[in-house]
Amino acid sequence: MPKVGVILSGCGVFDGSEIQEASAALIALAQRGIEYRCMAPDIDFKVVDHLSGQETGEVRNVLTESARIARGKIDNLRDVKGVDYDAFILPGGFGAAKNLCTFAVDGAACSVNPDVDRVLKEAHDAGKPIGFICIAPALGAKIFGAQGARVTIGHDSGTAAAVVATGATHVEADAEDIVIDDTLNIVSTPAYMEAKNPAQVFEGISKLVEDIVTRSS
Repeated sequence: MPKVGVILSGCGVFDGSEIQEASAALIALAQRGIEYRCMAPDIDFKVVDHLSGQETGEVRNVLTESARIARGKIDNLRDVKGVDYDAFILPGGFGAAKNLCTFAVDGAACSVNPDVDRVLKEAHDAGKPIGFICIAPALGAKIFGAQGARVTIGHDSGTAAAVVATGATHVEADAEDIVIDDTLNIVSTPAYMEAKNPAQVFEGISKLVEDIVTRSS
């Protein structure tokens, strides 16, 4: 039975993992009887008030906040090896573009957190499938764009242009769809980049999980 690593970036759409996307991924894995483990980098980030949308001036820890979604069962990404899992999934939320990489600020010129970069490259080199959700495909484009990765962030032309600038190929898709790169073993879905409700989010993520599980079995 495959074992899947779920890389989180905090807790909350504006400064961490999008909670509904992360939950959808965990539910879809559990429905299929798949063992999973959540993980996140041990780094700090600036907190955003989710009511006002403004930064509060407070600083919190990505690993600590991600533990809220994981119900405390979470690993420091520093201690994770890409070869120890059969697949990886990265939910979206601005944390994927702020905390796991700097795409939110730097676009195609962004840098990727060293442990995120290492784990995903180790997994890829070992032939493990990787699933990117919502804005997380931009991170995947930064890491694998030079290899011509095919990903989707939906239909947003500005974000798509930045994805293409990494060397990746962008494929337009709706919330319920997935885009598969068979060559690089990468699967992506737009989720809340396009979705209007949690049902659409779950449909796309469920398809992504199904494909990832099939590839890793």
